[in-house]
Amino acid sequence: MRMWMLDVAREQCVTREHLFRYATETLDAGYDALGLYLEHRFAYPSTPWSHGTGVLTPETIRAVRSEFPSLRLVPFVNLLGHVEGFLYTEPGHRWAEEEMKGLQACPSNPDFVRFAEGILDDTLAIFDDEWVHIGGDETAQLGKCPSCQARVDAYPGDGKAALYAEHFGPLAARVVQAGRTPAVWGDMFLEHPDALAAMPRETVLFDWQYFNGVADTAARLGAHGHRVVGCPALHVYNAAWMHLGPSDENIRQVSRDVQALKLEGVCLTTWETTMFSSYDTLLPAVRAARAIMDDPEGAPSLLSAYDSEWANLMGVALNELGGVWGHSRHRHKLKSRMFLYADPFLASQHHAEEICGPVGDQALALVERAFAATDDEAEKGVALACRSMIEFVRMAHVAHLLYAEGQTERAVSALAPTRYLFETLERTAKRTHERIGGSLADIERARRAKAHVETVIQRIRQYGDGSLGYVPAWNVLTHPNFMPHDQASWWIVNAWGRP
Repeated sequence: MRMWMLDVAREQCVTREHLFRYATETLDAGYDALGLYLEHRFAYPSTPWSHGTGVLTPETIRAVRSEFPSLRLVPFVNLLGHVEGFLYTEPGHRWAEEEMKGLQACPSNPDFVRFAEGILDDTLAIFDDEWVHIGGDETAQLGKCPSCQARVDAYPGDGKAALYAEHFGPLAARVVQAGRTPAVWGDMFLEHPDALAAMPRETVLFDWQYFNGVADTAARLGAHGHRVVGCPALHVYNAAWMHLGPSDENIRQVSRDVQALKLEGVCLTTWETTMFSSYDTLLPAVRAARAIMDDPEGAPSLLSAYDSEWANLMGVALNELGGVWGHSRHRHKLKSRMFLYADPFLASQHHAEEICGPVGDQALALVERAFAATDDEAEKGVALACRSMIEFVRMAHVAHLLYAEGQTERAVSALAPTRYLFETLERTAKRTHERIGGSLADIERARRAKAHVETVIQRIRQYGDGSLGYVPAWNVLTHPNFMPHDQASWWIVNAWGRP
């Protein structure tokens, strides 16, 4: 099996046209299958209340299967962890393992179990592939609610393993009873190996290892006779664009191990192409990864799949600067603080020293060169987003210094141009959405960031002169929770009250 997985769940709006393009790319690259990682971004008939704008539809799946009959479409659904897109809706919030926290539902809630069975039945009815992936990864909240904790405590041995097995064993059996093959992520079985005994022997385990090979872990997962698929990743979620070198090595190492151990196959994962990234910039790497799967020693590098200097600048040179640009196991901190929390000033608060120094100078020069090195709209958009992060942090830092000196109008003048940055990012996100089905939330993130900048400008003019009898600290004034006359900032002091 040679497959790559499209992360539909991270805000992608995949139309018939877009999925036809992905299907064509997949077959042309020589893959057997395209995995569709769905979560809440699929129009399950049993959950009409969860169908956000632009969800992938059953009609699109059927159209692709009709047009591309030789391509396997493997559904990846989630039936315990990573169901946050359901849990943070009004109908679904009652199933959460912890209120307003995390991404896991409660396996002791019979209504949630019926919900999971409904999603699984929908998937079996709509997708015709032999394999149905039922999720199962990163269920770190096992046993957090009182009902689940009581069950964990009552079991002998590893109670969390038993709780997990009692949930996923019957779901996997349901797939087998339908004449199909269940697949599950392997990480929780590595943490709770006793749970493996409850899984039908037909179950295929997906061993995701993004920083190592699978030689050790796959052997442990196969101890009960289950087949194993090795899963590397394109390192996108932890990068300004992508870490090409670590991605390349990860794919090669996993592919070597799959061949050496004679495992079931390789599934290349791609995660979180949002926050002003774009899937069409990844497709050359996806194509190159297919060759590496068969020839991990001799296949050309991921970098060689790109025609321009752009990929070397954005995927190698920028990352070599280290710091916030360097390779890590964490979601990219600058991007997250810039775009994810509706407060771009977080990026300046945490990263100004680095971005305003020599490393920031080098990063800006590299990104400017990358922008000039390509005529491709998608590649220019990624470089533009990166440049905008650097420029915002620098402008906000200058505004902070002027504000601290009491020069409020000059602080406003320093900050005002950042509104244009977010207007440009909004246009970029709209084009990404139209071109490849990119995130609608990114459009709103740009609008929200611009609006917050305008709010901060008003606050500087209104309160920066000491009219409150004191001058609020910059990080207080720029925070969404700023409250005039709350000089003690009790919303900070009393953090216990926040969700």
